[in-house]
Amino acid sequence: MTVEDVEKAQQAWGDGIVAIAAAHSSGLDYIGTARNHIQSLYAYELGPVLFKPTLAAKEQFRPTFEGALSYFVASNGECPEDKGFAIKNWKKVRFENEEIIINGATAIAMGNYFFTTPDNDEIKVEFTFGYVVDSTGALRINLHHSSMPASL
Repeated sequence: MTVEDVEKAQQAWGDGIVAIAAAHSSGLDYIGTARNHIQSLYAYELGPVLFKPTLAAKEQFRPTFEGALSYFVASNGECPEDKGFAIKNWKKVRFENEEIIINGATAIAMGNYFFTTPDNDEIKVEFTFGYVVDSTGALRINLHHSSMPASL
């Protein structure tokens, strides 16, 4: 695993969020797009996934595929507080890594990622992602923690 592999995985994650938003706003199968996003990028099929989404308060952790799907598109009633983070019409997602630590077949990345709104404003969110390599050599997320920056 390399830093470039992690950066490609981050790009795929951001592109996936934008694709879900675009499918939703176009009346296309945004739920199917979200399912594919989770299946191809997260490690739910490989083992435990530590997922703490940004805007989760009552059900802070999403250890299951269905919990992740609920957070992204709020379609399955798994977590009633969810509003569908990925269907907020995001136009772009970009990552700024503070550091990426590679340790054999695992990696951890921490930094900020920025979500571009339809009005071209950027929303900054803090993240930590952990990655493992699956049997095909693809990176899968097994740790996803994000939060809004503290306000002073």
